[in-house]
Amino acid sequence: MIVENPRAVGLCPERLGRVGHWAEALVASGRLAGMTTLVARRGQVAWLHSTGMADRERAVPMTPETIVRIYSMTKPLTSLAILMLYEEGRFQLDDPITRFLPGFANMRVAVGGGRGKIDTVPAERDITFRDLLTHTSGLTYGFMQATLVDALYREQGVDFQTAETSLEDVVARAAALPLIAQPGREWNYSIATDVLGHLVAVISGQPFEDFLRQRVLQPLKLVDTDFHVPEAKHPRLAANYARGAGDSLALIDDPATSRYLRPRTVCSGGGGLVSTAADYWRFCRFMLNKGELEGVRLLGRKTVELMTANHLRGDMAAMGQPRWSESTAEGIGFGLGFSVTLDPARAQILGTPGEYAWGGAASTAFWVDPAEEMAVILLTQLMPSSAYPIRRELRVLTYQAIID
Repeated sequence: MIVENPRAVGLCPERLGRVGHWAEALVASGRLAGMTTLVARRGQVAWLHSTGMADRERAVPMTPETIVRIYSMTKPLTSLAILMLYEEGRFQLDDPITRFLPGFANMRVAVGGGRGKIDTVPAERDITFRDLLTHTSGLTYGFMQATLVDALYREQGVDFQTAETSLEDVVARAAALPLIAQPGREWNYSIATDVLGHLVAVISGQPFEDFLRQRVLQPLKLVDTDFHVPEAKHPRLAANYARGAGDSLALIDDPATSRYLRPRTVCSGGGGLVSTAADYWRFCRFMLNKGELEGVRLLGRKTVELMTANHLRGDMAAMGQPRWSESTAEGIGFGLGFSVTLDPARAQILGTPGEYAWGGAASTAFWVDPAEEMAVILLTQLMPSSAYPIRRELRVLTYQAIID
């Protein structure tokens, strides 16, 4: 339900209209096929707008009901799941994950090498739950293509998006490879949240996807969020595109043949979900309400506060990550599953200290600003997410609409 007068929640309707003009210009230029934007404040949706096509090849319009691949926007939901088990007293954040995954004992850390040989030293300590939640575990992603260890991930099939074996198998493959940094020492984006998904399964005794559906998605009524799209909803799945030559669009995942049309063997806690604007807004409302939505409480208020606080020693830049996404990593920290804004001026973006956010590989994004009681969701389907600076552009267009 969209509020009739955005001014009632401190937003100017005319200024919000600039979001629509911006989105329509991106689509008209051919840089994006379609886009949905949602801006909410004080529990009310003040702006919901879709433009362009969900599927250009079949002339299917983008709508608020379009189902999109949210990729890494899966991570906050997986983090929620593991923290529910934390609240049950199953583990402490500084516990080593070897309590449940002994394959991660006696890890080695890459320190150099060449010509196919990697030099390693012993890890100074085991990886902890906090390391996984904050991406300071020393794990990596094969697609980073920045280190010899990344290459090993590709060679050994450590890819939760494409694997057809089991979650346990892919995690075991990762545990057999070196880390790229000592645990707790550096911030490196990684498969850490996929490992957390496997930990959810091991600790709960349920398959990860069953736990997420039964304990998170269904209670929060995220009716269109899952690891695949059921047959009745196939027509609502968007196409996914890549940036081509001259800002053209190249189809990379046809919604008529997509692997998202069928149940997955390996359900990626780091990037496997599809969702809609309405569903992700429900999750944002849950977070703004400090762990409760419409009488359903999944986390305590204090846990949400801990989850959305900065857990790094300083910002991401101080932990070895000079840039992230479309901006500097200075002034940006990291909580238990989200980036956390520490200093908007240092980050050179509009925002508020304490705001938390994340995005997905297909240029989706969201952020929640507790101080402003505000949430913003951006859904489109374009890879890579760094193709255009649309996330920071949308920040300007949404924050400039605040008038109280």
